[in-house]
Amino acid sequence: MKKVILVLACIVALTGTSWGQRSEKTINNAWEFRKVGEQTWEQVNLPHTYNTESYRQKTYYRGPVEYRKTLTINSIYPSLRYYLKIDAANKSAEVSVNGKDYGEHVGGYSAFVHDITPVLKEGANEILVKVDNSRDDIAPHSADFTFFGGIYRDVWLITTPQLHFNMDNHGSEGVFVSTPQVSRESAVVNVKSELVNDTAEKQKFVVRNSLYDKDGQLVQTKVKKLSLKAGEAMNYEWTSDAVANPELWSPDSPTLYRLCTSIEDAKTGEVIDLVENRIGFRWFSIDPEKGFFLNGEHLKLRGASRHQDQRPVGVALDDEAHRRDIALMKEIGCNFIRIAHYPQDDAILDACDELGLIAWEETPIINLVPDSEGYGDRCETMVVDMIRQHYNHPCIVMWGYMNEILIGTRYSNQDQFPAVAERTVKLAERLEAKVREEDPNRLTTMAFHGEDIYNTVGMAITDISGWNVYSGWYYGGLEDFNAFFEDQHSRYPERSIIISEWGAGSDRRIHTDSPKPFDFSIEWQQEFVEHHLRFIEENDYIAGGAYWNFIDFNVASRQESMPRINNKGLFDNDRKPKDVAYFCKALWRDDIPVLHIASRDYPVRVACQDAKQKIRFYSNLDSFELYVNGEFKSVLKPVEGVAIAEIGLPYGTSSLLVRGTKDGKSVSDATTIEIKPLPDLAKGEELAINVGSKCSFISDLSGLTWLPDKEYSEGAYGYVGGSAKSTTNEVTGTQDGPIYQTWMEDIEEYRIDAPAGVYEVELLMFDKGGDNSQMLYLLGRDSGQAAASATTFGISICGQQVEESLCPSEGKAFMSACRRKYIVRNEDGVIDIKFAPIEGKTVLSAVKIRKK
Repeated sequence: MKKVILVLACIVALTGTSWGQRSEKTINNAWEFRKVGEQTWEQVNLPHTYNTESYRQKTYYRGPVEYRKTLTINSIYPSLRYYLKIDAANKSAEVSVNGKDYGEHVGGYSAFVHDITPVLKEGANEILVKVDNSRDDIAPHSADFTFFGGIYRDVWLITTPQLHFNMDNHGSEGVFVSTPQVSRESAVVNVKSELVNDTAEKQKFVVRNSLYDKDGQLVQTKVKKLSLKAGEAMNYEWTSDAVANPELWSPDSPTLYRLCTSIEDAKTGEVIDLVENRIGFRWFSIDPEKGFFLNGEHLKLRGASRHQDQRPVGVALDDEAHRRDIALMKEIGCNFIRIAHYPQDDAILDACDELGLIAWEETPIINLVPDSEGYGDRCETMVVDMIRQHYNHPCIVMWGYMNEILIGTRYSNQDQFPAVAERTVKLAERLEAKVREEDPNRLTTMAFHGEDIYNTVGMAITDISGWNVYSGWYYGGLEDFNAFFEDQHSRYPERSIIISEWGAGSDRRIHTDSPKPFDFSIEWQQEFVEHHLRFIEENDYIAGGAYWNFIDFNVASRQESMPRINNKGLFDNDRKPKDVAYFCKALWRDDIPVLHIASRDYPVRVACQDAKQKIRFYSNLDSFELYVNGEFKSVLKPVEGVAIAEIGLPYGTSSLLVRGTKDGKSVSDATTIEIKPLPDLAKGEELAINVGSKCSFISDLSGLTWLPDKEYSEGAYGYVGGSAKSTTNEVTGTQDGPIYQTWMEDIEEYRIDAPAGVYEVELLMFDKGGDNSQMLYLLGRDSGQAAASATTFGISICGQQVEESLCPSEGKAFMSACRRKYIVRNEDGVIDIKFAPIEGKTVLSAVKIRKK
């Protein structure tokens, strides 16, 4: 009943009035789309992107397109203004309505509004929007994510009365709410509004601000009499009386008040225009030694960065998908989100307000500040767009405006670095001043890649220094992560630090008992996250961290084990959690019992009968019981969220059950693990070996497990001679790329002890010659490994020459899978594959044998 009272208080019935009323509706259906130059129009609904091919191919369309729609208006009311609002179109957009051009909006991640009243007519109205995602003179100049083009958020038709709040203010509603004074005892609300009189007469009116609590009860209301001449605009500011004992907003208790700001007829009290905003009373601070504080209490910022795409729709997500993501983050214990690397849908900010996630939002100024005319002006406009559109969200605590901005020249064109650094610092100083001018009440930040150059060139000008550090992944070891931040804090004790990115890739197909950096195994990601997250938690001077990334996200130019995907996510791109997400939950949530058997990512294994299987458990319990196939095995006691058990499992499917209690609450988890026996060649089963790798690889096409490699010993299999190599480059012509991305180079022979008989022997190879350029984000990994020309060698199997002069690329198909089968007779109990170099180095990526 209280909610009904609130609605009636805020929205007075307007039917039949002379003023009309504000209305907002999406017009997303029945649009048409085509690439510029094409003749045929395709019918689409919005949100829409024209780059979903980026999930399949490295090169995606970047260029101009057109969208058009016939908008039918039955009646035009002279008492109303009509606005077209586009929530986002990447990267630039030009709008025309009924032939009237409204100019260009630059920036693909913020909204823009056009007053279409003068050109709108009753009946059919033609809207044309030209969108172009190819512009390098608009930020981001370059970035480690796909530049999805299109109108990929909502399009709105908004009507307001002729006396209204300003709709022409960087895509905002013209009403800006802040809470400049907050304590546990009292709080004050400040409202700045812009009023416009588009009527032909002077208007006398009142502005009313009414504040309601979370239950819809009126807290206070204030009225101010004002007047405006015809065609005139004005700014009006109001500050509330003190609100006694406010309920504070926090991640644990995200209490929201509601503020109704209305323009009313001075004589009749009729509501003319009205805007509602939600308010969260909170205050915050940052201390270089003690970290982040919210409402006077220390709070470790625990969270992840979030990209917005999801296959198969790219970034053209419905609102419920955005809200789902915030709910998933909240479920694993996040209290913080870095909205990276660009402003995102309003649904994200609304959900953060409602569920209690503290937000860092930023503009997409990434990698490089080019020497382009007007680039700085466009960047400043993006900053203002972001702040004014999302100013009223209590979840936002930090505004960011640059990410790894020196990496573009640091790892390429280093001779240009001094000039680039100079203009980058100037732009940073300009944007820092603009952010502080627009919003002096929030913190400023930017994200540096893990190199000291940002300190020496003078980029550390923000309230918080964000660091993207990947020790133990792209470079160095796990302990180097600790050393980096200890060094920064020691040398710059006056600076506040937050870890804006840290993460390691993982591929559910890849597993090993000997994980190492950049092997893309699930096991290395687990060790990486366990180490880094504990370090963040243990050091107060680190305000917190944003794991990179919440999801595996689309990067068309990425290669590595899963081409087109940056696979560092805690969740897959389809939002299925990886086991490691539950480690975060175990460390971050103490309000509920957490107990998870971390083997969902490795449910099927090839091993000997009763061979010990290392099983991880993530839990915040003091202890719990383990049962295998209904039999009690042991009591496990987690250490900092992790327990590990080595369990012998029989062939077939075994059930695992764990159960325990926390604070009187019972919790359990159960799953299964299937153990498959090693292949029996005598029965015609396939033996597949992932040559040059300590990891097993499970094909998601066939389900076949390619076993880890080893040096040959009698009675087994293995390589003779050579050295193990790996690449991050994509190997084309296969769905099982990781098999090829590790190999033995200069291999002399490969031996497999096997019963006598006729065998199908399959060799997997590729030629690394040709162009093997790397993305700058790999920070030099794989540098210098490119071959100048093709490699050629001979092969004999069981004494039979099967290749006199094999060139896996045949001189042209470099970085492409070469897979050849041979039928051979094994008469000596060993399949002996010998390699004879002719030109370049011998190579072998995998071998598979099967008795005929």
